[in-house]
Amino acid sequence: MNFQETILEPHPISDNEFAKFQRFIYEAAGITMADSKKALVTGRLSKRLKALGLDTFSEYFSLIHSGQHPFEVQTAVDLLTTNETYFFREIKHFEFLRAQVLAARSRPQPYRVWSAASSTGEEAYSMAMVLADCMQTTPWEVLGTDISSLVIAGARNALYPMERGRHVPDTYRIRFCRKGTGDYEGHFLVDRHLRSHVNFQQVNLNQALPELGQFDIVFLRNVMIYFSNETKREVAARVIATIKPGGYFCVGHSESLHDISTAVQMVAPSIYQKAI
Repeated sequence: MNFQETILEPHPISDNEFAKFQRFIYEAAGITMADSKKALVTGRLSKRLKALGLDTFSEYFSLIHSGQHPFEVQTAVDLLTTNETYFFREIKHFEFLRAQVLAARSRPQPYRVWSAASSTGEEAYSMAMVLADCMQTTPWEVLGTDISSLVIAGARNALYPMERGRHVPDTYRIRFCRKGTGDYEGHFLVDRHLRSHVNFQQVNLNQALPELGQFDIVFLRNVMIYFSNETKREVAARVIATIKPGGYFCVGHSESLHDISTAVQMVAPSIYQKAI
């Protein structure tokens, strides 16, 4: 007689268990998770329950809440915060970046930009393509940060499915993207020289920031819509403190800093400038 191992599915997540994870991700990342995300939480965490041999979401919550498994805490944060993005998303911000870079390309000081919620790196590399195209002798650098260690690792690899690059301008695709072959068929790799100007670092915007230096432009887009107003004010204050006088802060087109900060003034929809 042949016996097959039976793999049990975790029990469905209860309202009480879901509420625990809502509090968890708010305390860890400042993200307010809507009740409509219950299916997303179930789907993303079920794999971890299976991998760990746990039967209920309460058992998994007790594991990460115990303080004895920091790696698993980070894994849970990674699973609950990872969002898909793509190159040159919200193109008007990159057109604005290009105009600012062209105006500054003869200065001797380095031009620094920050992709503050860089996810898997598409935004940071998009910024880098603009800078590489426009800068002449002025040194430049891009910093990409995210709360998720998982997506930061992917960003450093700089390998993407071809469909992720569908919005990359043709001239940039030819200059900065290397088409994969063999095992990497259907993917492209960001050019090595471009990658050398882009650094990635794990940063939680909901906590005191490490020493990052000062930036000419910061992108923090499509993230603060998940924050409470109090968290928005705290995060905005931390980010604005890193912007040079006269520098710019770009948020998502559906976001606003109205009633969030008086330290910056809107110069165009979703684009704010710090006072000189």
